[in-house]
This record gives sequence, C-alpha cells and structure tokens, in this order.
Amino acid sequence: MMNSIRRQNCHCSKSQLSLVASFLVVIFLAGCSLSIGAIESSADVPEATGWYTEVVTDGLIHPWSIAWLPNGSALITERPGRLRLLRDGRLEPTPIAGLPKVCTDCGQGGLMDVSLHPNFAENSFVYLTYASGSADSNRTTLARGRLDGMRLTDVEVIFENANVKSGGQHFGSRLVWLPDNSLLMSIGDGGNPPISFAGDLIRKQAQQLSTHFGKVVRLHDDGRVPPDNPFVGQPGAKPEIYSYGHRNIQGMVYDSNSARIWANEHGSRGGDELNQITAGNNYGWPEVTYSMEYWGPRISEQTRRSDVTDPLVVWTPSKAPSGLAIYTGAGFPDWRGDLFSGALKFKQVRRIDLERGRVVGEEKLSIGQRVRDVRQGPDGELYILTDESNGELLRILPTP
Repeated sequence: MMNSIRRQNCHCSKSQLSLVASFLVVIFLAGCSLSIGAIESSADVPEATGWYTEVVTDGLIHPWSIAWLPNGSALITERPGRLRLLRDGRLEPTPIAGLPKVCTDCGQGGLMDVSLHPNFAENSFVYLTYASGSADSNRTTLARGRLDGMRLTDVEVIFENANVKSGGQHFGSRLVWLPDNSLLMSIGDGGNPPISFAGDLIRKQAQQLSTHFGKVVRLHDDGRVPPDNPFVGQPGAKPEIYSYGHRNIQGMVYDSNSARIWANEHGSRGGDELNQITAGNNYGWPEVTYSMEYWGPRISEQTRRSDVTDPLVVWTPSKAPSGLAIYTGAGFPDWRGDLFSGALKFKQVRRIDLERGRVVGEEKLSIGQRVRDVRQGPDGELYILTDESNGELLRILPTP
C-alpha cells in the first residue's frame, strides 16, 4: 500500500487573455444556440494550478464508487463485483461478504455505485447499484443491506429496471439522496445501435415514459414510489420516473446550498452534457442532441427544441464524463461552490466554475489516468478513483 505524494502539478499559469477567452467560450456554450464549430472549440481549457495529488491507496480493480462511513473508514466498489473496506488508509484484504449476485461479464456493467442511507448511523443501510442477469439479458438493479462488520445482511432488491436488455452498455447507475430522504437513480438508455427493443433502436426508449431506459428515477428509501413524482397517475407512464431523455448519466450530485441537482452524461461522438435536473423535464436524447453517430452523421438535426431543457455545457469531442462532485471545502477557497466532473477519455477532472447557477468558466486537472469517480470526503478534500486494473484512490491537496 502507498500513502505518499504521487505527483506535483507543475504547469505554468496561463495568460489572463487565455483564461478570459476560455471563460467566454463556456459562457457562449451555456447560453447560445450552438454550432458544431463552437462546440469543438471548447474541447480544451486551461490547466488549473496550485494543486497536487496524493495516493491514499492502490491495488483496486476498476473501482467505481466510494462512500465514507461515520468512523472515517470507506466502502469502495470494484466493477468485477467486490465491495472493499478502506480502514486507516489501508484496504482490508478480504472483500465485504453477502453481496447480491452481480453480472461480471456485462461489459460496462458490474458492481457500480455505493451510497449510505442518510440515517446510516441508526439503520446501517448500504445501497448498491449493479448489473444483474447475463450478457444477453440484463438490467440495472438497486439493492440494500445492513452492514454488519465485514458482511452485508438482510440484502434485498428494492428496485430494478422493469425491462431487460442485451449487451453490456449504458447502465447509468449513480445514486443521489435528496433532503426528504428520497433517492435519485440514473438508468442508461440501453446501448448503441444495433441494440434494439420492441422492434426499434433501444436508445429511442429514452423518450418513452413507458420504460425506465434513459431516465432518472426517484424512490423512497425502501423502493416505493413517492406520490409526488411528476408522472404518477399518468396512463402508461412509469411512476418512478423523475426526468427523461437521458443517454447515460454517470455523474450526479445534489447541491444543498442552492437546492440544485446536477448531472453529467455521455453523448455519443461528441455531445457530452452537463445538465441541471428538474422534475418532469425532458433532456432530449436522442431526438435533440449535439452528438454524432460513431460511424459519421449527426444523430439528429435538432440541437434545441422548446420542450427540451438545454444543457449548460456541451463537450465535443467527448471527454466521457464520470463522477461529479460539488466542492465546499476550505483548502481551495476559489473552488468553493464549483463542480468537478471526471473524464474517462481525457484522463482528467474538469473544474466547472459556477456563479449563481451559471457556468462562467472551466479548467482541467490532468490526472493521467481514467477518472471514474470524483467525491468530496468528510475532511472537505476532493478524492478521485481511477478506472484502471491497478486503480488508485487519490486525494487532491493545495500546493504548499
């Protein structure tokens, strides 16, 4: 195990003109009807300065998510189906026992998010999302159990996608608690062409309220449907749906200071998005999008529509967004209230500068490894999980 300084950020500061130019580009992207050229010009941004990373632990196998326990230890999921305990900066060699059966050959799926009940100190509930089933017939599933030492007990499935799909793509799977102790969960659109459902491309289900594909759902802590969900009572609509028209949200966070829900989601070739999630809203996929097909043409000629909520940022080329966190710590005063979005493809974290809910700038923190999750820890520091076969948990600290 390692617990030492890993690398120092040594990039020189960009000129003020470069920073201003970058910020103006992002403002333009947030508020204007975008052209393809404008999106492409936003691909690179200045390097953030004054930070370095420290390795907390390594030896993780494709870690996906982390949740801190009240005693300062942490639970970390590994996509191949293991839940690890980090105690005093060291990984326990034996995984947590008692997990539900996880599909370990489901491509992008496996064991994914982990979250503690807001009243964990009283009820010991741990929530896990994962791919269940097989490579040919699988779905995104949510289970909860009670943590008892090195074992989960009373494990039960409390929600699952109502329909199965084939292949190993687009499971979504981020969890976010709201102040009323209801739980948001993202579910991907099911995959790229030629994956089909009900005789058509499965991605089109993101616009259909009759399925859970391409949605954010909202649940009570035991999986029941809150009666104030936006589509409760609407004929043919799944009552769990909170928002729709999503491709694959893999980063989502609730900002308690502003009461906003933020999410970043994968586009196809280009067209990754940062969105503010609102109950009942349509986010367009795949009918309204900046994405291109992987083999060439635009997926849709529409990038804006009156009934679709515009993204605040569009990333082209795709950065492959992953975990999302909001920073409220003391180490970086200028970062307070800003979003930090992981990037699998670019191997970096994007700092998204917010002012009163508007995007006013963007910087990058180059990590050099695929970033799977970004979280703020109980100590106020930002933590990063790297999606590697020898994955690491990194802590971001201010340069002395």
